[in-house]
Amino acid sequence: MKTTRLAGLGLAAVLSCAGALLFAVGTPANADTADLTFSTDTAAVTPGSTVDVSMTLTNTQSTGIRFVYQSIRPTWETSRQPDLKYAVVSCRTEDAPCGFDGAGNLGRAYSLPLAPGESRTVTLTYRIAVDSACGRSLGFSSYLYYEYGGGLFATSDTSDTYWSPVVRVDCPPAHS
Repeated sequence: MKTTRLAGLGLAAVLSCAGALLFAVGTPANADTADLTFSTDTAAVTPGSTVDVSMTLTNTQSTGIRFVYQSIRPTWETSRQPDLKYAVVSCRTEDAPCGFDGAGNLGRAYSLPLAPGESRTVTLTYRIAVDSACGRSLGFSSYLYYEYGGGLFATSDTSDTYWSPVVRVDCPPAHS
């Protein structure tokens, strides 16, 4: 009787260990993430004015970034305000216009390769329409994917989503 009980406990222990190994979810050993920071030139605007949204990508890896895909879209909260009207009027980098077509894709705007420790900034200028509702907020989310590596078969990649600061659209002061 004792042998059967011991064998049953041994089998349960082996099955438990096998299950733990099969279903274990580990954290990657090197959880590098892109250093993408957002800034705006103002925290509040009025209808008819512009706001600059700047994104700075810093290479925090030990090898150069060789490929970047980045998209920028209004946040869910921004898109739920149909009376908030705005449009992209320009896209520029430190040294040239970036040719942003307004479709949300920015990856070609960064001059590559981007060496370790270097940064590149892309600035989008948005104009709030004169007839836009005030008392609203404007914010963006950006999906960033990039690849880095020193050789043909040493490429790694990383991706994440980032959010811009929220800009208030205030009503212009009333004239007395």
